[in-house]
Amino acid sequence: MHPTRTIADVMTRSVHTLRPDDTIILAARTMDELDIGVVPVLDGERLVGLVTDRDIVLRAVARELGPDSTLRDIMSHEVVWCYEDEPVDDVLDDMVQRQIRRVPVLDRQRQLVGMLSLGDIAAKTQNAGIGGALGEISLPAAPRRRNAAAMADELPEVVNAELAEVNLGRS
Repeated sequence: MHPTRTIADVMTRSVHTLRPDDTIILAARTMDELDIGVVPVLDGERLVGLVTDRDIVLRAVARELGPDSTLRDIMSHEVVWCYEDEPVDDVLDDMVQRQIRRVPVLDRQRQLVGMLSLGDIAAKTQNAGIGGALGEISLPAAPRRRNAAAMADELPEVVNAELAEVNLGRS
């Protein structure tokens, strides 16, 4: 029997971060250069959001925001995260329930220490359930069929929102 693996055993360390006042263009260029789809946003050392390639498309391009608009205007403020000392299986179960593929990893002082993706779990564990987890996370939601004008008016407002405290694990 092997010891229970923790998030620290499988996460990606040395994560590139951006600031809320950085531009959307900088975020897009960073993602392109690093070949990634998400960047944590820190205010000082505090995690305040995430910006994804999807955020750039749906909250910036679709709204026709200018290239000098900041991440504060488009980032996701409700960040789901986990602690580095939590068991991989517990966090994976929660990722499946929430249908998310990647989460920031914090230490117990709530400082960002890495990122966890399903790919990290698949590559660094012998978890037999990873294929099923990916399948469940990838199940599509029912499509929303509305006209573009109505959708533009209904995009969530994220300016000046507070970071939601959502810990994935059970600790």
